Amino acid sequence: MPFALGNKYRHFAIPTPCICCDPRLRTFTALTNAAMSRRSFVAGAVAAASVGISKAKAQTPSRTAVLFEDVRIFDGKSEALSAPSNVLIVGNLIKTVSADPITPPADYDLTRIRGTGRTLMPGLIDAHTHLMFETLPKTALMTADIEFVTVAAVRGTRDMLMRGFTSVRDLGGPVFGLKRGIDNGLTIGPRIWPSGAFISQSGGHGDFRLPNELPSPPGQVTYSERVNASMIADDPGMVRKRAREQLALGASQIKMMAGGGVSSSFDPLDVTQYTVEELRAGVEAAENWNTYATVHAYTPKAVRQAIEAGCRCIEHGQLLDEPTVALMAEKNIWWSLQPFLASDPPRFPEGSPNRLKLMEMVQGTETAYALARKYKIKTAWGTDILFDPEAATRQGHELAKLAIWYKPFELLRMATSVNAELLSLSGPRTPYPGKLGSVSDGALADLLLVNGNPLENITLIENPGKNFLVIMKDGQIHKNTTMT
Repeated sequence: MPFALGNKYRHFAIPTPCICCDPRLRTFTALTNAAMSRRSFVAGAVAAASVGISKAKAQTPSRTAVLFEDVRIFDGKSEALSAPSNVLIVGNLIKTVSADPITPPADYDLTRIRGTGRTLMPGLIDAHTHLMFETLPKTALMTADIEFVTVAAVRGTRDMLMRGFTSVRDLGGPVFGLKRGIDNGLTIGPRIWPSGAFISQSGGHGDFRLPNELPSPPGQVTYSERVNASMIADDPGMVRKRAREQLALGASQIKMMAGGGVSSSFDPLDVTQYTVEELRAGVEAAENWNTYATVHAYTPKAVRQAIEAGCRCIEHGQLLDEPTVALMAEKNIWWSLQPFLASDPPRFPEGSPNRLKLMEMVQGTETAYALARKYKIKTAWGTDILFDPEAATRQGHELAKLAIWYKPFELLRMATSVNAELLSLSGPRTPYPGKLGSVSDGALADLLLVNGNPLENITLIENPGKNFLVIMKDGQIHKNTTMT
């Protein structure tokens, strides 16, 4: 039968070769059948191996329990530690908290930890991180390939967990793959609430282009956009599109740049970025996914625009005035604030534009915390470390600095149950359903055993290597030095 080559060449006809007569076709057919047989064999072997792995996992004891005995509990809220108590963990949940002895289930693989009066508390939560950007200098991040950056971040998240931080809200960066690796057990690190890429206007706080790359040709995709670090969007439609893309990739909240920033190259702090309509496009995209949008902003104008657009949380805000803070209280807006001080180690060279902007910003920190307390704003805490591997190691110190404005139980409450409440704003988009920031029946088992009482000596959290004897995340023990 002839074989037609299509409408364009219907006047040609090629006789179909016969497998019986053409030895080349017989050879080709035999090779093809052999290759298909090999592929079928490999597929079958993979399937069989998968079944074997599943069976092996099923045979591994999965009924595990941990019993903390004789511990004093900071439950995430109380002003004082509990009386000597016992806490039973079954799987990844806190099963029982009791002042009476607890009899563990007999059919479980039990680990018994004797606290001898030490403090058991929830794992710490950092509400403003950039896991992909904090452990390398800016020049390395701008020039290295993304695989190297990811390797550095893998080590950074491990170190963060070993500092006692079991959950973080990541507010900008290509973190989805890192989160997946942690969740699948390929490496260790905190739970991550990812925002994905920053969404920024041209010349805004999330525009990482060099000056010689401006103006950009139409349709150009920047390196930061290619690796999903930041997205440039300059009208409501594009903001909406970029927000939807991040949500599709797994963002638990959307992060937009509403004002000037310290570490960026183009924008002074007083610059207001985006219009209300542009911000509202991102807010609506998030709300349609049953989550929320937060914004980077320092000034009253930038924050008022964000509130008008429907944003639920303000990041930074050190330059706010009292009427704007009063408006935040009226609208029940969260304030994610960082204790940046003039006495901190310098992050930028003396006399550089970034250093001058930093000095301008830190002058407002004292006023910001005073206003947050005066108006009883829901205040979260985070580090917001960028391009500074040394600063990343001082995470506990950054939290302890809140003792300037808060009592120890207040700042620990902020870094546990209060930050957990902020994480819950993601609603059904939360990656980890369950109760966090608490030592109570039914809560997720993210726990620290502290060698001492941090409600009396908050500096204990500054040296986690020495003072955090047990670090548990999701019921799994990642550190236990009680026996050494």
